[in-house]
Amino acid sequence: MDYSLLASEMRRLALVGGARIMEIYEADDFDVKVKSDASPVTEADEAADAIISAGLRASFPDVLLVTEEQAETHSKTGNTFLIVDPLDGTKEFINRRGDFTVNIALVEQGVPTRGVVYAPAKGRMFYTDHTGRAVEETGALALDQVGDLTPISVSEPDNAALMVVASKSHRDQATDDYIGKYSVRDMTSAGSSLKFCLVATGEADLYPRLGRTMEWDTAAGDAVLRGAGGSVVRFDDHTPLTYGKEGYANPFFIAAAPGVALRKA
Repeated sequence: MDYSLLASEMRRLALVGGARIMEIYEADDFDVKVKSDASPVTEADEAADAIISAGLRASFPDVLLVTEEQAETHSKTGNTFLIVDPLDGTKEFINRRGDFTVNIALVEQGVPTRGVVYAPAKGRMFYTDHTGRAVEETGALALDQVGDLTPISVSEPDNAALMVVASKSHRDQATDDYIGKYSVRDMTSAGSSLKFCLVATGEADLYPRLGRTMEWDTAAGDAVLRGAGGSVVRFDDHTPLTYGKEGYANPFFIAAAPGVALRKA
């Protein structure tokens, strides 16, 4: 794999896909449909998916591509694959809350090793560079010019005063009960894969997810968090979350800085 080309293409396609999403987001109205699993999908999901998928297939024709919006890709598995969620946080998009992201990742041997998370409405972009180091790009986020890159790293948490981030749209009593096992200084909420990025930058120490997710929801954020020194583990046994599972469904998981003393359920 040419990691330099991959980092460049992931960044470019996230920006182009994000620009198309924002065109639709800023329109007076947009189409919303319901998929077979009862989850919503908008014309922005589909438009961004078309852009990103075409770009990845052109640049990496020999690499398996799995994308949320193309059901025919969900039955294919491999040791190395690209995985895309063109618009994570569709409910945030529909409600015009801004907490939605473009997600592209590379998985190798069950591990997300490279990824980009771009929040176009917030103007924040996180990705792994060609070495796998996690960075945040600031500035204009121009297509033809890479802005200032700041290496990001997880916090050194104080287990007596943790900062916790949880979902905006999927918060439930089970999640609150689990968070209650920790000594929490403060809590924040965020939509989509931005929660991984808040842990990656040290803005939060812990993100537990006790709800259904798919690998395309988590792979890019997981890659960024790993590149910042953090980890994502299964909720049940605290072993690393792996990718390439049949059907691409995830178990419950916990994302955290390594200094967090994880609690059992």
